[in-house]
Amino acid sequence: MGMATDDCICKYVHLLPNILSTIRIILAPIFLILYVQDEVVWRALSVGIFAVAVVTDFFDGYLARLYEAQTPYGVFLDPLADKFLTFAGFICLPFIDATQFPWWAIGVIVLRDVTITSMRIAADWRNITMKTRWTAKIKTMSQMIFLYLVLLVGVFVSADVWLSRYCLQLLQSGILGWLMMLIVALTLYSGIEYIYVNKNIFTTQYDAKN
Repeated sequence: MGMATDDCICKYVHLLPNILSTIRIILAPIFLILYVQDEVVWRALSVGIFAVAVVTDFFDGYLARLYEAQTPYGVFLDPLADKFLTFAGFICLPFIDATQFPWWAIGVIVLRDVTITSMRIAADWRNITMKTRWTAKIKTMSQMIFLYLVLLVGVFVSADVWLSRYCLQLLQSGILGWLMMLIVALTLYSGIEYIYVNKNIFTTQYDAKN
């Protein structure tokens, strides 16, 4: 009885990383819908949802490593969930200031991630695992931190609290716009590196053992 219970618990623990990634995918559109509302209370709630989603990103990877629960499906689902969340976050930015966070910059980021995701799907179809780059992890972490900062600024600018004036000054200073350009540059570099390092996976001469 005890052994059966332990096996059942172990089974569900191994499912947790993928469950957390799925939760992140579900939370992304909820966050987006709430953030673009005019009422400050909905924006504030959406930022809380965004924070919860970011936390799931940490724990799904941590649990996968801790319980050796990494699977090909999980390796694909985790970055896909990240992209759902970051896409939702970046789509919100022009609603804060379309001058500093232009739609073309959002398009570049989305195009990069769609391209890499398409490469992953093609590689999986050939039973090949794409090599993950450390620059891609830095890119994701930088995007998450940047998004949370700007999204918070967007909430306080819309509110009437003591931080509102300082957030408005930060927004008007143009610093966030320059940070946005740095994020775009890092995202592009990461995508180009991904394509260069993994370019051989689509050739007929590629050895899947490499």
